[in-house]
Amino acid sequence: MRITELLRLVFINLMQNKFKVILTSVGIIVGSATIMLVFAIGTGGQMEVAEQFKNLNAGAIDITYEGSASSFNMEDFAAMEGGIPDMGSMPDMSSMPGGGASFGGSSERGGSRGGGFSMGGFGGGRGNSSRDDRNKVVLTTEDIEEIETFVPGIADSTISYTTTASVEGGELEEAGSYTIAGVKSNYREMSNLTMAIGEFLTDENDENKEKYCVLGATVAKEIFGSAYDAYDNIVYIDGRPYVVNGVLSEMGSVSSGISPDTAIFIPYETGIKYITGSDISPTVTVIAENVDDVDTIMTNIETVLADSYSNASFSISDAGTKMEAASKSNDTLQLLLIAMAAIVFIVGGIGIMNVLFVSVKERTNEIGILKALGCKKRDILMEFLFEACFMSFIGSILGVLISLGITPIIESFGVRVELSVSGAVLSLAFGVITGTLFGFYPAFKASRLIPVVALNQE
Repeated sequence: MRITELLRLVFINLMQNKFKVILTSVGIIVGSATIMLVFAIGTGGQMEVAEQFKNLNAGAIDITYEGSASSFNMEDFAAMEGGIPDMGSMPDMSSMPGGGASFGGSSERGGSRGGGFSMGGFGGGRGNSSRDDRNKVVLTTEDIEEIETFVPGIADSTISYTTTASVEGGELEEAGSYTIAGVKSNYREMSNLTMAIGEFLTDENDENKEKYCVLGATVAKEIFGSAYDAYDNIVYIDGRPYVVNGVLSEMGSVSSGISPDTAIFIPYETGIKYITGSDISPTVTVIAENVDDVDTIMTNIETVLADSYSNASFSISDAGTKMEAASKSNDTLQLLLIAMAAIVFIVGGIGIMNVLFVSVKERTNEIGILKALGCKKRDILMEFLFEACFMSFIGSILGVLISLGITPIIESFGVRVELSVSGAVLSLAFGVITGTLFGFYPAFKASRLIPVVALNQE
């Protein structure tokens, strides 16, 4: 039998059973749509991770204070030799800088780092100069100096913090709450931020506590309508006027815990003086000269901080680990979706197999007539195999179309979907392969029928 005659026969059989073909292809439709969306979501996730960390240096290490590593109460202190000193016999030192007396170590930075007792809290380490009123450790530029001195292999370092404040000005009809980031002048370079217009903050702005600011792209649009209108204008942060020194280019990602598009950057010391006071929890960020030395540098930093703050716990994380964790999470999601798609394809393939078995049973006489007319086993095999392939191919096409239709729905849930031609081709290929594999055995059984037996089959 010629191939054209064979294809014509297949076409006639499929057209006579349109509804059955569609129902048979349901599993392939779902599997095909799933496969396409798996690769679209996976690609979107990879691009999301890349964009999220594109402004992070792979050698960046963030250090933040987590809390007290251990507690120390009055009973523990009483058990110590000498007991608790008589508070009533102590001179009034409340007017002294630091807010109280200190025992067991120098009040100056770099004094005794062993166990010590300070008014307002218990614990070893530094005196009150490095803590706020609640005895919380506050990292400072002095900590950066110590880290740079005792930890080799550091290319650059900075310190930053975030808070929220009321912002007015521009086209805002009423005050809005925005993220305020206190940063040093080298923050822009370390975070790979670019300026759309103007200049970033300078060391002079920070040292003189000047009221200048740099707006993120989204903030500039919300307050002034555009970066051009925002530049050299005035915004009021907590009621105080700040000159807009520049506007950042749109980043669409997160930099060291700060989203640059939705933040307002001000000089570090300016924010402490006018907005936050000493009640901050800053993050120290250092850049390793060699990415391969990140683990060693993190260990050395931990040692330096443990020496400076013997009773405190710090979170030390690097950008590479964050990127790796995000990538692994995305890969895990993709594997789960692929597994689900494989299961759906198997179910769809079994459906095609069952329908073909029924079809062979129903068309036994037809097979007998074809064999009596001289059709070979190969012709019968190819006829049923083509039917299986066409059913799966139709199902794959419908699956691709459905995936295109539901993509906007998936994106409405905040999932990034990046459809591609390669994903569609792969989806079609999986569908056809599934139909071929599961359709082969019924087609083989049909080709093995004995003509006389097939003709006598009722």
